[in-house]
Amino acid sequence: MFSRPPTFRILTLGLALAAGPVLAQQASIAFGELTQDTTLPVEVAAETFSVNNADGTAVFSGDVLVTQGEMTLAAAEVLVEYNPEGNAISRLLASGGVKITSLGDAAAAAEAVYTIDSGVIVLTGDVLLTQGPSAMSGQKLTINLKDGTGVMEGRVTTTFVPGAD
Repeated sequence: MFSRPPTFRILTLGLALAAGPVLAQQASIAFGELTQDTTLPVEVAAETFSVNNADGTAVFSGDVLVTQGEMTLAAAEVLVEYNPEGNAISRLLASGGVKITSLGDAAAAAEAVYTIDSGVIVLTGDVLLTQGPSAMSGQKLTINLKDGTGVMEGRVTTTFVPGAD
């Protein structure tokens, strides 16, 4: 299900891989290691948990760890929104030092919103994505977990390490 692709295949920048930083406003990227079966159960662990039945939300706070398959999301707080029937999670809104990992890939940001049904995670605020020795940063990263693609936006800086996978 997960295969290790070459380091960050850039789809739209038209780069000839060269050493040194590359600057752009937007970069589309293939995230082979961040594909995810979004139908797998979502497990949440935290120090505290509170529920608001009136608006169909719950808040996990204190060393929150969310796991779905091979993917983990860690944050200081996660607001959970349930679907109107109240029987399934529709969105997770994470804040406070958000970190997402899946096998060898990792992303960090100030905040993240994970919409479960669509399989889309949007990370915002000083986003840093790493895969092996390569790194990419920007202000917004949108990852589609179903097809393993993503777009980094907002003064994108990329560093490739020639010859690394």
